[in-house]
Amino acid sequence: MTTMIGRRRLVFHLCLISLLLFLSSSALPSVSAAAGRRHYIVYMGGHSSLHSSSATEADLHAITNSHHAILATYLGDIERAREAIRYSYTRHINGFTAILNEGEAAQIAKHPGVVSVFPDRRKKLQTTHSWNFMLMENQFTDKATAFWKEAKFGQDVIIANIDGGVWPESQSFSDEGYGPVPSRWKGTCAKAGIRCNRKLIGARYFNKGVLAVPTDAKAGAHADLYSVRDFGGHGTHTLSTAAGNFVPGANFSGAALGVAKGGAPRARVASYKTCFNVPDSCLESDVLAAFEAAISDGVDVLSVSLGDDINYDYFADGLAIGAFHAVRAGITVVAAGGNAGPGLGTVSNLAPWMFTVAASTMDRSFETYAELRNGLLRKFYPLISAAEAAGLRPNATRDALLCKPGSLDPAKVKGKVVACLRGDTSRLSKSNETAKAGAVGMILCNDKSNGDEISPDPHFIPTVQIGYKDGLKVFKYINGTKNPEAYITGTFSRVNVKPAPVMADFSSKGPNTIAPYVLKPDITAPGVNIIAAYTEAKPTDPSEDPRKFPYNILSGTSMSCPHVSGVFGLLRAVYPHWSPSAIRSAIMTTARTRDNARNPILDSTLEKATPFSYGSGHIRPNRAMDPGLVYDLSVSDYLDFLCARGYNKTLLKLFSDAPHECPKHARIMDLNYPSIAVPKLKGGSSITMTRKVKNVGKSPARYAVRIKEPKGVSVSVKPNVLKFNKLGEEKKFKVILKAKWNGTADDYVFGGITWTDGIHYVRSPIAVYVVTA
Repeated sequence: MTTMIGRRRLVFHLCLISLLLFLSSSALPSVSAAAGRRHYIVYMGGHSSLHSSSATEADLHAITNSHHAILATYLGDIERAREAIRYSYTRHINGFTAILNEGEAAQIAKHPGVVSVFPDRRKKLQTTHSWNFMLMENQFTDKATAFWKEAKFGQDVIIANIDGGVWPESQSFSDEGYGPVPSRWKGTCAKAGIRCNRKLIGARYFNKGVLAVPTDAKAGAHADLYSVRDFGGHGTHTLSTAAGNFVPGANFSGAALGVAKGGAPRARVASYKTCFNVPDSCLESDVLAAFEAAISDGVDVLSVSLGDDINYDYFADGLAIGAFHAVRAGITVVAAGGNAGPGLGTVSNLAPWMFTVAASTMDRSFETYAELRNGLLRKFYPLISAAEAAGLRPNATRDALLCKPGSLDPAKVKGKVVACLRGDTSRLSKSNETAKAGAVGMILCNDKSNGDEISPDPHFIPTVQIGYKDGLKVFKYINGTKNPEAYITGTFSRVNVKPAPVMADFSSKGPNTIAPYVLKPDITAPGVNIIAAYTEAKPTDPSEDPRKFPYNILSGTSMSCPHVSGVFGLLRAVYPHWSPSAIRSAIMTTARTRDNARNPILDSTLEKATPFSYGSGHIRPNRAMDPGLVYDLSVSDYLDFLCARGYNKTLLKLFSDAPHECPKHARIMDLNYPSIAVPKLKGGSSITMTRKVKNVGKSPARYAVRIKEPKGVSVSVKPNVLKFNKLGEEKKFKVILKAKWNGTADDYVFGGITWTDGIHYVRSPIAVYVVTA
């Protein structure tokens, strides 16, 4: 008989080393060469819609000159001001990026025309089956559903990402069968050794911020820094996930063979590169410049797999500022929720005008088995602990156990399966070291800190990665057996795995730490083991893996984000006149909260997950095509939200076409969001919120409400029936929550309300923090 160890079931996991995904953020600032000076972003609001659409070169130049003049009043010289400014945002976003010291920044912040001044911080970058899992095609025939067909696969919708560039030669960006580029497109293709086509219609890079950061790493990165080409793989992967063309036969090292495609495979795509393979990349100044360009170019959907470990107020956050101006122009902005999970309050990209995405598994796993010999006649190979192959150098045994470069003695390794311990060096580095030493296979055993976290990698030799407890069994077998032997099977993919989805352990969670009355994340989508197009660039570091993979597997909210961007593109094709918030509502209110075993969605510990993990639930694209009712929001509604957060009309007029009068009693809780969150409700007290829904289903229509009360909270809705006589008609209702909690500990509790006409089910989750008396 054999002992089966470590079924390689690659589900929820963090992404490390070569497979680093979400660019979460870091608070590492950009620093200039001069001591005590650094990049600051001076945000002055927005330009009028008339200016944005009709400004001449002379108009744009005049705004740049005005920025120089403002800065000169603080620096004392117009030439110093011109030298200090790196970016001048002149068409949609009003402001500039300049090298200043802390005192100068503080003085500029007092200028009456300035909304905010903040450091130029770094952001981080946060398939063949996922669309089948989301029921966009028949699981038995792979035929497209009616939604895909009605949306014409996203034909002529323009989807772009702000990321790490693109590999334009990828088959995912082939323009075979495409017609002329839409006439409304105003973008360009950077002339830096690539050619765009009728699929990839735009590609630009923004590097002024990163070029101002002193680092030796830039010396060998010229090709990366002055090109739209993707040298890391992340940008190509996310763009092809959102809208890559159909590519038959795509696979990852022979596994998961199938047809690769994005969510909107006939959409046009554009790439805005702001992230480079050098330290202190993905700077907010470069990201803001990319937003400015995307708005001017005519993008419909922006997919942004970037974020921050630290959350800042909306107008001290470059992503939130850029997204606000994009939404103001009618562009949907979909953002990664972050890979800082599973702790509470870790979710990023919290602005209500952004659509924030969590990550979860799908019903496919990649499996490899390690079998330890116990009497079978199959051909097994000698199995050793890597520590047994140590050489004579200092710390030889420890280094060998970790399979560090140069640590293994080939004479002791050749022809054997080697058990290596995870840690210190990358998984692929260990694989490469054992291969060079002559091993026939590797068992990569997690250390205690990595637990059962498993990651797919293109290993150099047959490899199985196993969890910490299984690793202990392997080493026990080696140490307790006279002639230990092992055999590693091939890797195969398995579908219809249950339960799925399961929330990824890396996926960041709510509550919202900036505005707790807005529930974040908004939705979850597939973000684990996603196969998509990848860079084929040669590594700039000779120690890196030289192999090329046209398609690669990555995990993170960076991967779930473009899944939702693709669905947004399809809905934009079907409903071109719907606002970004209406489409978001359609996706959120039709999401599911049960898995494929019809049980509540679980978190990575296999406990019941909550809306802080998945928001409204797991995306269901087909249902989103016919939501029945939508919660709509306008730019004016977002301005009212800002009023409630304390922004006065003097500040608000800086980024509004016309003076905005704040309501006398503006309340954050009345933002017409498709979900409900209450951060504090005392025992015995009540709170009333107002919402409004628009009929987009049928007419006449009658919707009745169903209520699932959070534990210890009574919920009533007035009126409890809504009658609509025509399409587009809107109806208001109130939601009253009353705490009756008598527990001994304060905690969040969860429920929801659902409006239904018997055909549509329009669901909104409720999260309430009940404070005990």
